Amino acid sequence: MLTTESILEVLKPVQDPELQKSLVELNMIRNVAVKDGNVSFTLVLTTPACPLREFIREDCEIAVKKLEGVESVSIEITAETPQQKSLPDRQSVNKVKNIIAISSGKGGVGKSTVSVNVAVALALLGAKVGLLDADIYGPNVPTMLGLNDVPIEVEKSPSGDILQPAFNHGIKMVSMGFLIDPDQPVMWRGPMLNGIIRQFLYQVNWGELDYLIVDMPPGTGDAQLTLAQAAPLAGAVIVTTPQNVSLQDARRGLKMFEQLGTNILGLVENMSYFIPPDMPDRNYDLFGSGGGEKASKELNVPLLGCIPLEISLREGGDSGIPIVIGNPESASAIALTKIAQQIAAKVSIMALR
Repeated sequence: MLTTESILEVLKPVQDPELQKSLVELNMIRNVAVKDGNVSFTLVLTTPACPLREFIREDCEIAVKKLEGVESVSIEITAETPQQKSLPDRQSVNKVKNIIAISSGKGGVGKSTVSVNVAVALALLGAKVGLLDADIYGPNVPTMLGLNDVPIEVEKSPSGDILQPAFNHGIKMVSMGFLIDPDQPVMWRGPMLNGIIRQFLYQVNWGELDYLIVDMPPGTGDAQLTLAQAAPLAGAVIVTTPQNVSLQDARRGLKMFEQLGTNILGLVENMSYFIPPDMPDRNYDLFGSGGGEKASKELNVPLLGCIPLEISLREGGDSGIPIVIGNPESASAIALTKIAQQIAAKVSIMALR
């Protein structure tokens, strides 16, 4: 006889591949119902961007169909992103579950391109996402999201001014680019930089977010120290290109976050190879090859993915339409989406440890 108990019992051996724990023990199987041999239940994943969702669904279906009397299996898939653990010496951002820093040791490696496309990819996969442009001296994110001419709203409150984030392509965003003229240089020393980053964290009406992506400036300076010491980060992603000069700086950036007690989610190798638009079956290693994989092994951190260099990727940044939206079937968009899924999966693992 089919019962809720028998369904849960047969599902106990099915594990979340990332967490390596039973779905039943993790309370990821809910709302089990049985009627005339038809079994239905809800599978609650730890992120809308789960890269293994179909694999898990298939395992559940196979397990249930082993029971005698099962005619059909209907599985509704939803997600509840876990909250990152708070730290006693760091202030959480209200209603924001996970803060992820995307950083690099040097400029020019495409860190903002990765940040923007990862944020938009996560939103396309169903997550609630914000993007904080912490590159105060070079705020390019508004251009890359098509938000150059959007005025930012400021609301007065007893605790101070509250900024209303801009919104486009499914994500909320704040940037220094909204607060200065296009050609105005930002000539600030450390304390002022510290202040604006804290304002972007704590005086913005972010609302409920699964992920707040922080696009960091290059290097290992005040912005990185402020963020890592102020907020409980879910982890950091280091962006590099394959050549040695970039990898050397990426190592320094990675070691800095480790020394500050921040989890390293992994490395991303950008500009891995060039794909000519007129010869899509060919690729050229303009900046060398294998550097990201070698560094990930030496540093004992995951290589989250390798992103090819395509003209459409650059065009998407200039036009304000990220490539994961503008050309989702391109090699770089596919790579960026997989990287977003890998980041989300690793954040869930960190939160549930």
